[in-house]
Amino acid sequence: MSYRVDFESVSTVGLESSPVANALAGLRANEARYFKNKYNYDFVVEPASDAGETISRVQRILKEERDIVIASEPLEGCTSNVENIRWDHVFYESGLAINVMYPTDDPKRRAVGFKLSEGMDIPDELASRFKFARQRSKLAGTIRGSFFVIKGEY
Repeated sequence: MSYRVDFESVSTVGLESSPVANALAGLRANEARYFKNKYNYDFVVEPASDAGETISRVQRILKEERDIVIASEPLEGCTSNVENIRWDHVFYESGLAINVMYPTDDPKRRAVGFKLSEGMDIPDELASRFKFARQRSKLAGTIRGSFFVIKGEY
């Protein structure tokens, strides 16, 4: 069952099995606020069992672009299409959130972003490959993030 993420009343619905569920819920709410403010778009997620196509596409991009396999279990995913950009999001049990920004009209802006919930350690599969910058969020506390540019077509 899909869930429209409310960034005004942060909820752990769908994320309860995560050891950092509250921080991950804040991170998810932060994404929802971004989409509402920038695109006037309601951010809706689905359980991993219903978001297989999105999760598979993100896993394929990570594997083919950087030979990365995420060890944590995906909890939720979604694909949003706004202003000629396909956004894929996957939220993992560990507290990791991955988004893929894939503009259909500008291949140079295609990228994968990693965000870590407050209290989450950098996953081993990312630690040696990326440096994570910090940003503060009223909804998510301290978010650590990194990204890489996508070179292939997906």
